[in-house]
Amino acid sequence: MAGRWLESGMFGQARHERMAVPFTGPESGTAPLSWGQRAIWQDMQDSGNQFNMGGMFELPGGSSVQDAAARLRGLMSRHAALRVRLAAGPAGGICQQVAGSGQTGLDILTIPDDVSQAGLARYAADLMDTWPPRLRLDFHRDWPLRMAVLRHRGACTHLVWVLSHLVADGGAHLLLLDDLVAHETAGPGPGEPRRPDLLDVARREQEPQLRSLSTRALRYWEAALRDIPAQTFSGIPAQVSAGSGPQGQGEPQYWQARFSSPAAHLAMQAIASRTRTDATRVTLAVIATAIGRSTGAHRLTLKVMASNRFRPGMADVIAPIAQNSVVTIDVADTSVDELVARARGASLTASMRAYYDPDELGEVMARLDAERGYRARVTCRVNDQRAMIMRPDEEADVGEVTPEQVRQRLAETSLTSLGVRENMHEQANILVENKPGVVSLHMMWDLRCLTRQQAGQLLRSVEEIAVEAAFDPAAPTLVRSARAR
Repeated sequence: MAGRWLESGMFGQARHERMAVPFTGPESGTAPLSWGQRAIWQDMQDSGNQFNMGGMFELPGGSSVQDAAARLRGLMSRHAALRVRLAAGPAGGICQQVAGSGQTGLDILTIPDDVSQAGLARYAADLMDTWPPRLRLDFHRDWPLRMAVLRHRGACTHLVWVLSHLVADGGAHLLLLDDLVAHETAGPGPGEPRRPDLLDVARREQEPQLRSLSTRALRYWEAALRDIPAQTFSGIPAQVSAGSGPQGQGEPQYWQARFSSPAAHLAMQAIASRTRTDATRVTLAVIATAIGRSTGAHRLTLKVMASNRFRPGMADVIAPIAQNSVVTIDVADTSVDELVARARGASLTASMRAYYDPDELGEVMARLDAERGYRARVTCRVNDQRAMIMRPDEEADVGEVTPEQVRQRLAETSLTSLGVRENMHEQANILVENKPGVVSLHMMWDLRCLTRQQAGQLLRSVEEIAVEAAFDPAAPTLVRSARAR
């Protein structure tokens, strides 16, 4: 683990050791990749990203390295997904193997004694943010979980980890965190049913009942994709100005920024209360309207993520159950409230049609390309992390929101450039981050279709639209269809 991510930390080169942690687990075996795994694996190949997830847990006072190792050993033993490696499969493909025993490593980072408690907390948070994107796992050799413990003034204070998206989605990550905090040491008791694991999921997906479910989902995808343009923003070329996008050799192609707005959060709560829906559907409607205002595109087909944990036997499985779906929303010539209603219906249908074999989807897309006479892809994604977490919104019942409350928070809005992004396989990806009390959007985009100025306008429009519609049921989207122009 020693390397650039340590050297770039707040305190330079922390003293680094590695402790071997043996484990054994009750399940082992081999299975094909599940549908969710195959989908994320294809995304990894297309984008060059591994989509690692990071986490952090503050240990109880007086914890030792042995305590931290026991937590890691317990996780590895209880969850087959954490003992997965890839192997060669039939016909030149790949499969997954779950080991019944093995050895992993716990990285021990000793922080200098003169670092304050506040500085230690900042270091842990910095490590959680910077380690996942820098770590490159070899899925044929490495385990999908890497964990480090921070030791300060003789005591272990924090666990920080990286979890591969190949074996878990956001919901599974939260379940693992709950398990880590509980620090259970035993498996199921006598007569207690074993929870389904990743191998169970992959094997069930080969059975006729789930194959039929995939077929129904693909009919929905075929209808949604039949008439889409070649790319989401193909008809909206970016007006590249000096310093704002690719103009020659060496210029960046991809950029990223973060938009944060407590005012938009309150405004969306007001809209959700009035329209009797949830924050996820309101956020989707507002973001779609912002895209329409900023680009002129009004009939949008967008990728969204669906949890699939509502399906029987899926609620507590540690596996990547979430899969892409698509929604088509026309944002022109209507009100924001009406658009929220459209988004609610469209996203519900999309969620019901988000469990499918991605290889068969590839065949459907290839056939549609041949029928259309051109290759077409949905290249704009809105990924709401909050929808992936099976936990009630702690702020769902905050009482009535007032216009004064919204106005008071407008000064806290921020738009921060995060600089160059190395690679992408979409034109735009808007990640709605799971942060309390704020609408936090991490946007990544291709500068060949949206300049930095256009993307900044899009993000600021999210707040503008939410505030305009918060207390006005008739607030228009202000997006016109082509026939109305």
